[in-house]
Amino acid sequence: MKAPSLYLLIFSVTVLSTTAQPDLFRQTSEVHDLIVNFEADQGSLNRFYTIAGSPERRERMKAFCVDYLRRLEQLPFETLSQSGKVDYLMMNKLLRYEMTSLDTEQKEYDQIVKYVSLTSPIYELEKKRRRGLSLNAEEVAQNLYTVQLQLQDALKKLPNEPNLSPALVHRAEEVLTGQRTALKSVYDFYYGYDPGFTWWIPKPYQLLDSTLQLYTTAIRNKVDKTKLPKDDGSGIIGNPIGREEIIRQLTYEMIPYTPEELIDIALKEFAWCDKEMLKASQEMGFGNDWKKALEKVKQSYVPAGKQPEAMLDLYNQSIEFIKKNDLITIPPLAEETWRMRMMTPEQQKVSPFFLGGELFQISYPTHTMDHDDKMMSMRGNNPHFSRATVHHELIAGHHLQQFMNNRNKAYRNFRTPFWTEGWALYWEMILWDMNFPRNAEDRVGMLFWRMHRCARIIFSLNYHLGKWTPQQCIDFLVDRVGHERANAEGEVRRSFTGRYGPLYQLAYMMGAIQFYELKKALVDSGKMTYKQFHDAVMRENSLPVEFVRVTLTNQPLTRNYSTQWRFYTR
Repeated sequence: MKAPSLYLLIFSVTVLSTTAQPDLFRQTSEVHDLIVNFEADQGSLNRFYTIAGSPERRERMKAFCVDYLRRLEQLPFETLSQSGKVDYLMMNKLLRYEMTSLDTEQKEYDQIVKYVSLTSPIYELEKKRRRGLSLNAEEVAQNLYTVQLQLQDALKKLPNEPNLSPALVHRAEEVLTGQRTALKSVYDFYYGYDPGFTWWIPKPYQLLDSTLQLYTTAIRNKVDKTKLPKDDGSGIIGNPIGREEIIRQLTYEMIPYTPEELIDIALKEFAWCDKEMLKASQEMGFGNDWKKALEKVKQSYVPAGKQPEAMLDLYNQSIEFIKKNDLITIPPLAEETWRMRMMTPEQQKVSPFFLGGELFQISYPTHTMDHDDKMMSMRGNNPHFSRATVHHELIAGHHLQQFMNNRNKAYRNFRTPFWTEGWALYWEMILWDMNFPRNAEDRVGMLFWRMHRCARIIFSLNYHLGKWTPQQCIDFLVDRVGHERANAEGEVRRSFTGRYGPLYQLAYMMGAIQFYELKKALVDSGKMTYKQFHDAVMRENSLPVEFVRVTLTNQPLTRNYSTQWRFYTR
């Protein structure tokens, strides 16, 4: 066969380069390398400096952040692509937030150093252990014994010391627990391998470890109880963070509103829900008594054992609707690979409704639950309620989000609930607009969830502002939204004692409103189709929605860009 000419080879390479270039730059930016190295370096440091609260770890992480901030600032911001500028600003925001947190840790440590410095010699032993240096076992034994005696003396004097704020007690407990962890790592490393260590150390180690445990408990009991949240009878004891911290976290999440303004927005959205709920109630023949309409809808629960099939049917309906209206690209593999599991009764106490993603988790009664709990779970997970949440948890909500995040700009690990939960709730909003609910019962079910998201803003902010107790939050969900009481208790427990940040519950509605306003600017104006808009969002991975906006609309950016999008227009 005749060899291709040089011209044809050059032409082929040029064509391949030209066609590949858009896909290459769709996945990366000029800051990509810095972000990937930051995450890898941070992981290495976290695995090496494992002792929480140690001065060594804190100083090393400070130096690490300062170094990466310096490297970031050396980039030519003005000539970066729009995607590169967004990555630059996100890294700058992340690094400064980390440094602020480390400064807070330092300030708190300085206030409790007198309580934790006696056992600081443990750090030096742990440093030597990391590199396997030989220890003078007799000397170590004497040092451990001396520290233990000093700690016993401090334990006797502790009742005469002033009480500490909850934050300082938490910090002291973190440091002491870290020291105990460091001591154990030394013991576990040398014991049995070093004959001298094995002969000298066990007794001094055991004495110091048990004394350190007693001392940690005593420090925990030095908390100023007047500053602790009380159990109001709900059994839910969280940690209200206060207005100043709420505003700090809102600023980090690029939400330019005060807590009071957010509550006002929630009340306006609630008013819209009320009007729509009354319309549905009247259509069902209950007049203005929407709670009777809600009660009828709750009674539509499916028999025990049939919930998975009912949810699959709702999923199929939502997928068919999304495809029929050509709303977003759905990769076949995303449809193929999502899975189901049933939640345990213990998990349902914290998550009384669905959880989603690739693994769709279904909340429904088991045979071990009390009769009242069974009925509340079945009524609260009826098909009309679930019509708003199946697509929220699967496609085009959390499952599709996770699927696309793994395949688009995967280096962007800037997780924010305003993007994650906001996007999923946004789909509830646009499917409502497009008449996905088939009848008044479906509208009641979907409105129940919209009201719930309004209520989350109101009760979570009032709690963190110190105005409401957990019991008031539970009562509010029952009286104002129509929750089953056990489900309301689960929601409040999840909000304040689960692994969720203080802003997580308000992120649903606020994030959804941001996406909805962006949709109005780009889709309703005719600049993009729904599919173009939704696909473009998925290509950007998880970002504050304001940065999704500046990317899709090519807004001008500066090195000192700060949040400025007042997105609520209703």
